[in-house]
Amino acid sequence: MGDTKKISMEDYNYDLPDERIAKFPLEKRDESKLLLYENGAISHTIFKNIAEYLPEGSLVVFNNTKVIQARLLFQKETGAQIEVFCLEPHLPSDYVLAFQTTGSCVWKCLIGNAKRWKQGSISKALDVRGKQVVLSARRMEEVDGGAFLVEFSWDDPSVTYADILDGAGQLPIPPYLHRDTCERDKETYQTIYSKIKGSVAAPTAGLHFTESVFESLAAKNISRAEVTLHVGAGTFKPVKTDTIGEHEMHSEFITVKRSVIERLIENGCQAVAVGTTSVRTLESLYYVGLLLSDRDWRADRHLKVSQWMPYETEANLSAEESLRLILGYLDANGMDSVKADTQIIIVPGYSFKIVKSIVTNFHQPQSTLLLLISAYVGDDWRRIYSYAMDNGFRFLSYGDSSLLKVY
Repeated sequence: MGDTKKISMEDYNYDLPDERIAKFPLEKRDESKLLLYENGAISHTIFKNIAEYLPEGSLVVFNNTKVIQARLLFQKETGAQIEVFCLEPHLPSDYVLAFQTTGSCVWKCLIGNAKRWKQGSISKALDVRGKQVVLSARRMEEVDGGAFLVEFSWDDPSVTYADILDGAGQLPIPPYLHRDTCERDKETYQTIYSKIKGSVAAPTAGLHFTESVFESLAAKNISRAEVTLHVGAGTFKPVKTDTIGEHEMHSEFITVKRSVIERLIENGCQAVAVGTTSVRTLESLYYVGLLLSDRDWRADRHLKVSQWMPYETEANLSAEESLRLILGYLDANGMDSVKADTQIIIVPGYSFKIVKSIVTNFHQPQSTLLLLISAYVGDDWRRIYSYAMDNGFRFLSYGDSSLLKVY
């Protein structure tokens, strides 16, 4: 554990010229390049061919979260522009209930130009589904990570908060694109299977999938399952510490249905994870089961996988035993899905429990996502990234993809 926390972030640096960062996606999602890594061998193809490189009968797991239009812009009477970036609901804290609220709600937010808005309310007039609505925001106390609680209220009880964001919010594309959100991003920055609202960033490995690719998977008897992890702004949070042990991960909300857990067990507790968010969700599941091994199965129990739990807890259960404990917990409470918060950090030294292969884009230097890749492929991450650089791959959210397989 001590050695894990001492991992130097400088060891995970590489040169990423700005021109290699894809500012826009390709016209056709599945025409992107796909790097293939299998036990040290590296080659590449086109993403639409991915089914050819997955074993027949595989289970592929996708994150079905949907990006919300989380950025709200206000202008004070002084002329100062204030940006309020909605991170996660606080009151009510349940995502579904938060989007259904009428009249008012409280969210944890980041505030741009916060020094110009220290107290009082700010307001703006909106057109929501053809209705004129006045939205007000009141800054409350500061909470963790430089975020604030903000109370939103509006003067039309027939309008939900989901309507407010859809009508007035802007899609929060990654800051490293160095451009404003455009209308096209509303479509291209969502996966075609996105369903559950709550993310402030897309699970970008999934952006390459099309209906045509899904058909090719089905033709090879490759099945699909969906989990939900709402991606927080922490996905863009750079690691500013010299070692990973000093970095704090944001907590993210996950939901996994009983049927998915059953399918994982049927598949030998192994899956192909699409994106690092699916990796973190699947691996967190194992530790949720470990938490439930104490047989404290109260329905209102707050299940949380802490950042360093995988390195501080003896993993004395098989993946199947852990997943069956979750099923027991669901049975005991008549529940259809398990919900938890996860802070899990996956770095070199981590032992994967469920994830067999990974589909993922190319990540920023010195990021927790790059450490996750290194945890899976070891030092070969440098060979993989050098190959991508040498072969014209496009990097980051709108860039190309890879299929990583280690057996």
